[in-house]
Amino acid sequence: MSEQAVIVRFIYGQTDLDPLYELEDKLIAAIEAAGAGEFDGNEVATDGSDGILYMYGPDADRLLGAVRAVLASASCMQKAVATIRYGPPEDGVKEREVAIDS
Repeated sequence: MSEQAVIVRFIYGQTDLDPLYELEDKLIAAIEAAGAGEFDGNEVATDGSDGILYMYGPDADRLLGAVRAVLASASCMQKAVATIRYGPPEDGVKEREVAIDS
C-alpha cells in the first residue's frame, strides 16, 4: 500500500449497501485503468447515515483525478468531501479537502 491517500466522507442515507458496492466496482476499475493505486475499502454507519471510502496510491492528486468523475456521478452519496493526504497518516503531513460535486 502506498503512503498517499484519498479518503472520502459522505452522507449515505440508506441501509441497502448494493449501490455502494456498485460504486466501489466503478472506483476499482477507474483506479486500475489509470494505474493510480488501489481501493482499500469502506466504513458505513450501522444505520446507513454516513460512510467513508479509502483509496491509496503513490500520488494522491493522480488518484483523485482517476476517481473524481466516478464519485461526482454517484447518486448513492451526498455532500462528499475528499481528504487528500500527501504522506503517511502522521502529524504534520500535508492534507487538503476537496468537495466532490454531484
